[in-house]
Amino acid sequence: MSGQPDPDFAHRPVMADEIVDLFAPVPAGWLVDATLGGAGHATALLSAHPQLKVLGIDQDPDALAAAGARLAPFGDRARTARARFDSLATVVEHEVPAGEPVVGALFDLGVSSPQLDRAERGFSYRHDAPLDMRMDPSTPLSADDVVNRYDEADLARVLQQYGDERFARRIAKAVVAARPVRTTGELAELVRDAIPAPARRRGGHPAKRTFQAIRIEVNDELGVLPVALEAAIDVLAPGGRIAVLSYHSGEDRIVKQVLRDAETGGCTCPPGLPCACGATPVVRLLRRGGRTPSTVELEANPRAESARLRSAEKLEGVEP
Repeated sequence: MSGQPDPDFAHRPVMADEIVDLFAPVPAGWLVDATLGGAGHATALLSAHPQLKVLGIDQDPDALAAAGARLAPFGDRARTARARFDSLATVVEHEVPAGEPVVGALFDLGVSSPQLDRAERGFSYRHDAPLDMRMDPSTPLSADDVVNRYDEADLARVLQQYGDERFARRIAKAVVAARPVRTTGELAELVRDAIPAPARRRGGHPAKRTFQAIRIEVNDELGVLPVALEAAIDVLAPGGRIAVLSYHSGEDRIVKQVLRDAETGGCTCPPGLPCACGATPVVRLLRRGGRTPSTVELEANPRAESARLRSAEKLEGVEP
């Protein structure tokens, strides 16, 4: 970890103060930042809590390079690993020294601002660039594949399922008719023209949901999320905490369900009756419902508007 931080990755992380406060009570040990990005949350946590060390995981080599430089001043209190976060258990096994506990896990889901702002990564409808959207550039499936190779029904399914796009069929039909579609600008224009004029005037850019849906499909974000969350809960020591920031209803539903299952131990008994199925709770929720950013933060960073923060603490007596 050396060199100068990439200024493109120097952005304030979402709900940083709330995240720092959440991990204040945890005992000494390692916190796994499963979505390291530019290390915004990691540097805030290391600065505020001297009892913590951070293992940062990210699949984006650009993010890891920037994070490594930013974490260098913390010396051996910080480590990084290139991996997708569903490999969390394996990374922890290899990177956390034997006998040292994991006391925290942090997930900041979705795409980072630097990824959106780098035109060549192909994540944004605001810049004209080749369709890509891969968080790990070495993976085979790109946005170009989804846009130009999926049949009309599959493309419509992706847009509806991952983007909650009410005009998914119209957009898919327009895209298929216009193939080949090679750039983000072409795609954004096709989406805009496929959506009825009255609907274009509300809810932000008309292509926002389409781009979100394709990005989630390319990176299998919802498929790997429950695996990663369950692994994170499993490796936590008693008293350790997990915090998850989500930005999409599908993400938040998965986070809520995984934490609820951990809270009840997967109990299948009827609500209101004593548990008779032998389920053992693993965590306690730190708050019912998701926290949202403050008004002050939203004024400074409108991209944080859809953020939801959920958290839980590993119960005593439940070993990793």
